[in-house]
Order: sequence, then structure tokens, then C-alpha cells
Amino acid sequence: MIPNITVQSNTFKENDLMWQTTTLNKVRFRLTASAFLLLFVELALIRWLGANIVYLAYFSNFVLIGSFLGIGLGFLWASRSERSLFPLAPYFLSAFIIFVKLFDVNIEVGGSDLIFFADQRPVGPPRWLILTVVFCVVAVCVACLADGVARSFSKLKPLDAYRWDLVGSIAGVAFFSVLSFAGCPPVFWAVIAGVILLALLHDGNFKNLFLRSIAVAVFVVFLAIESIGPNKAWSPYYALSWEDHSSGGVVMKINDVATWGQADINEESPYGFIYDMSKKQDPGEVLIIGAGSGNDVAVALGRGAEHVDAVEIDPKLLKVAKKYHPNKPYDDPRVETHVDDGRAFLESSSKKWDMILLALPDSLTVVLGQGSVRLESYLFTEEAVESYREHLKPDGVFAMYNFMRESWLVDRYAATLAGEFSEPPCVIDAEARFLSVLVATDTPGLLDCPSGSNWSASMDTPSPVSDDQPFPYLRNAHIPGFYLLTTLLILLFSAFSVRAAAGPLNGFRRHYDVFFMGLAFLLLETKNVVQFALLFGTTWFVNALVFISVLFSVLLAVEISQRVRLPKPKILYLFLALSLAANWIIPAESLLSLSPVLRLVSAGTLAFLPIFIANLIFAERFGGEKDSTVAFGANILGAVLGGILEYTALMIGYRSLLFIVAAAYALALLSDVREKSTNELSF
Repeated sequence: MIPNITVQSNTFKENDLMWQTTTLNKVRFRLTASAFLLLFVELALIRWLGANIVYLAYFSNFVLIGSFLGIGLGFLWASRSERSLFPLAPYFLSAFIIFVKLFDVNIEVGGSDLIFFADQRPVGPPRWLILTVVFCVVAVCVACLADGVARSFSKLKPLDAYRWDLVGSIAGVAFFSVLSFAGCPPVFWAVIAGVILLALLHDGNFKNLFLRSIAVAVFVVFLAIESIGPNKAWSPYYALSWEDHSSGGVVMKINDVATWGQADINEESPYGFIYDMSKKQDPGEVLIIGAGSGNDVAVALGRGAEHVDAVEIDPKLLKVAKKYHPNKPYDDPRVETHVDDGRAFLESSSKKWDMILLALPDSLTVVLGQGSVRLESYLFTEEAVESYREHLKPDGVFAMYNFMRESWLVDRYAATLAGEFSEPPCVIDAEARFLSVLVATDTPGLLDCPSGSNWSASMDTPSPVSDDQPFPYLRNAHIPGFYLLTTLLILLFSAFSVRAAAGPLNGFRRHYDVFFMGLAFLLLETKNVVQFALLFGTTWFVNALVFISVLFSVLLAVEISQRVRLPKPKILYLFLALSLAANWIIPAESLLSLSPVLRLVSAGTLAFLPIFIANLIFAERFGGEKDSTVAFGANILGAVLGGILEYTALMIGYRSLLFIVAAAYALALLSDVREKSTNELSF
């Protein structure tokens, strides 16, 4: 009888093990799917809100910070309450979308010291109010989704949960990026998110399923109305629409703001000014950055250009321009199109041109990427102008024109040209606050400047901007007042909401170190996005690549920490300090001279090494955490503060953010040491 009992006992153990394994796999799958949904919706909100609330196209990190707060709140709530917020997600998302679509939440965006390019929209609530409202609502919506992630997260060991959370996050970022590249409109995002949401919420209750399905159907319908229709398209950057132009071609709108109208070269236009000022008989080889509409290409061809390299970052916009321009300039065999960031194209080319033209690259909109947080541009820095000059032939001409709105901006650009070219630039209509044309060359007597157009500096001329502080639209290096007011309001909301979600905050004392780690990590991620935008272009592909690479670096650190015995934390902190020092000693702009392959290897090593080491530290700390949801929530809330501190770059530059990063990790180390000492004494 004993052998039979033994066999039965082993069978029970095997069945129990199989049941446990099956249960764990179900939890892991649900966690992965929930994390996928969370990141997918977060990116969709950033993208969609930027297209519908023009102001947020320039301050999308408010949505990002709100999302981080929401994730932290969701985890903290799940750690102390059995009542889940996750079932409320469809209702909050639906209500938010309806609010944005039915009510005009756009605001006046003009200003003298800080320039925005979309002030055709109606004046609405004050900036600080609408930004705060959007921040709060985003946080609530994301908190509901994060609660669903946290419920599965807490059922697994900390590092195992962190691993599957990262896998889902990577998949969410990658999938949304693919949809963006493909030009899928918001209704596709809504359907995908809605199906996954309903599947995760399915509990066998028909009434609940019906009500949630109604909520999902509502936001799908609203986004379908926005997405479907003639003369509409979604590019990887913005919402496009167009209508017929009276003189042929179309008038293009980006994010519902009129940007340009295609014009026949036979009609009077300002595009020929630059050719009229040059004494050369023909333009020769021309590079046009921001070719977009095709107007500049058509004029260059009409003036006898031998060859035109037309650079445009947005493939959808280029497709529309090719189809509708009355002169069909892109069909000309002399024209070669390049879908690329203008600065990145230039840095990867050894070719020299007779003329380089910046053609309205930022007049009424900017490239809206996952990482763009303000009106920053690498096309107008001192280093960029130096590159333009290096890519000109000996008697070459550089020209740019723009709807610059403020005379001080014209002066800034003129001062930048004067600092690089031997001849003072010609400036037309500098005081008109309309179209301003700037032309520069190193060849004396080559330009026939109209009377009174030779530029000279004044006492009020703003300094040129650099690659480290690429903010040409900010007159002086400072943080605008409404930033400070809005920051104060969102910090107050964050403090009260954290208190409401987490209850008494005494338990946070054990998690100060992971809080500071989150702060530093967000700043490192920001610096990487900016650094790679400089080195490889401000494109959706580059941004998506950086985000995915960051998450892979974190995942790799988690996997290694579970398989390899790591050095003591103090040793890891030493390696982290050395990697940060290397990033300071070797600035990003110094890598521009390298070949693309070597530039990628060097930049990748510099950028991701500190992230990798930092996450080895985090994994070692997190692996033994008893209250993983609170610890993870504290880490995410640290990222919220990091997102706010990101605005210090407006004053100190991106490179100096490394000092804040180093200080945050130093505080994390001190907090960890202090906590261990306290525990030892208590023991």
C-alpha cells in the first residue's frame, strides 16, 4: 500500500505544480497585456491631445508627466484598496474625449518673449488653467489603467512582475509606433485600445459588459468622425487636412491650423526674393530644407536650378504636395526628394551646394514627437549655421525665410548668420512681423541687397542659441512665469492626489531611494531623446527607437540581475558616477563629425550605459522589496518630479541636467545607506 500512497502523493504534487504554473502564466499574460494597453493609451493621448489642443503640441510633456502621476496613483491605490479603479477606465476615457471634442479648450498662444506659431485659434481659458485641467484628467484616466496593471503586478515576485511589465511596455511602444509610421488615424488606436480594454475587463457580467461596450463605442465613434472623411490624413507627426486653393493646388492645415497654400510659379510670390539678390546667373545645385508644399522647389526649377535636393521630414505631407501642386515640381527629373530631418540629412552628407535654403521649416508648426516638450529646434543653432556654411561651395549662398512674428527673433537669426559668415546678412522686412528673408554669403559683392537691408546688431539683439540650449523662440534663458504657476498647481494636485491614493505617507520613508532613482531616470531618458534628435534627427523613428532602447536597457538589467551576482551597490554607484562623468566630458554635439555607424555606436554607449547601470542598482534594490506596488509607485512619482525639473534646461541647457541626475542618485545612495543603518539598529 505504501508505494500506491507515494504515487498518489507525487501525482497530487505534480498537479498542484501544474496548477500553480498555469495560474502564474495567466497572471503574467494579464500583466503584459495591461502594460501594453497602458503604454499604448499613454502614447495615443500624447499624440491625439497634441493635435486637438494646439498648445499641447509644444508642451506635450505635461501629458507625459500627468501619465507618470497616473501610473503612480494607480499603483498606490491598488496597494491599499480592494476596490479596483480599472473598470472605470472606459467611462473616464470616453468623457475626456467628448470634453475635448465638444468644447473649445484651446488658448491664446501669442507672446513677445516666448513665441508660439498657432495663434489663429480662438482665445479660451488661461494657459495655466487649461494645462492644469488636462494634466489632472490625464492623471485620472491613466490611474484607472495603471490600477489594472498593479493588481497583476502584486501577484508576482517583484522582479518577475517588473520583467513582464517591461515586455508589455516595449510591445505597446513598438506597436503604436508602427501604426504611426503607417499613418493609421485615431479611430484605429481607439478600436485596438477598446478591444483590449473590454477583454481585460470581461467578468461574465452581461450588464457590466454592455455598459463598458457603450462607453468604448462612444469614444470610437467620436474618433471615427474625426478620422474619416475626404482630404484628411494622419502623418507620423500630426493631423493633416487640405482644401482647394483658389489659384490651384491646395491649402494645407496641420493640426487644424492653416500653414501653407500651393502657388503657381507664374503668380507673384515672395519665394523669388533670394534669387533676385544673388548676382549669379543661375542657382546651380540647390538644397531645400522644409520642401513641403513644393513651392520652393517649383521656383528653384523655374529659375534654372541644375539639381534640387528637396528634404521634407513628413512623408504624408510630401505625398499630398506631390499630388496637388499645379506645377508638379516633384515630377521633374532634376529633383531628388529625401524624407529626413534637415539637420540629420546635412550631417550625413558630404555634398556641397550652390545654395542652401531653409524654407519655412517651423513657421506655423513644429515637429511633434513623443519627446518634444517645447519649441526647440536644431535648425537654427550656431552649430547648425556652421554646418550650412561648410556644405556651401566657395561662392555659395545661404538663405532662409520665415513668418518670424517678432523682430527680436529676426535679429537673433541675423546675429547667428553674422557670426559664421564673413559678409553681413541681407534682411528684408525685419520689422514687418510677417515674412522675413535672410540671405548670407562669404563672397564679397555676390549679393545685391536692397537699400537699407544690410543688417547690423543693436543693444537688444538676443544671443544666438546653441545645440545645448536649442530654444530660439525663448528670448532670454529663463523659465516663463506661467510655467512656474502651472508647475505649482500640478505639484499641489500631485501631493493631494498621492495622499488620497496612498493614505498616510509614513511608508514612503522606506522608498526615498527609489523615488530619487525615478527622478534621475526620467531626466536621463529626456537627455537621450534630445541627444539622439540632435545626432540622428527629430523624427518619430528616432524617438521610438530611443524609447524602446531605454526599455530594453532596463529589461536587460533585470535579466542580468536575476542570473549574475552583482557587485555591491556602492561599487555600482561608482560605475554609474563614471558613466555620467563620461557623458559630461563628451558632449553630444562632438559626435556629429563621426560617421553615422560610429556615431550610433558611440552615442548608444554613452547614452545607455548609465541607464543600464542605474537599473542594475534598481533591480538589486527592488528584488528584495516586500511592498512592490508602493515601491514602484514611489519610483514613478519621482519621475513626475523629474519631468518638472526638465524645464530647468531652459536656463542651464540639457548637458547640465547631468548635475541634477548625479545629485538625485547621490540622494538615492544616501537614503539607501540610511535606511539600512536604521534597520540594523532596530534589529
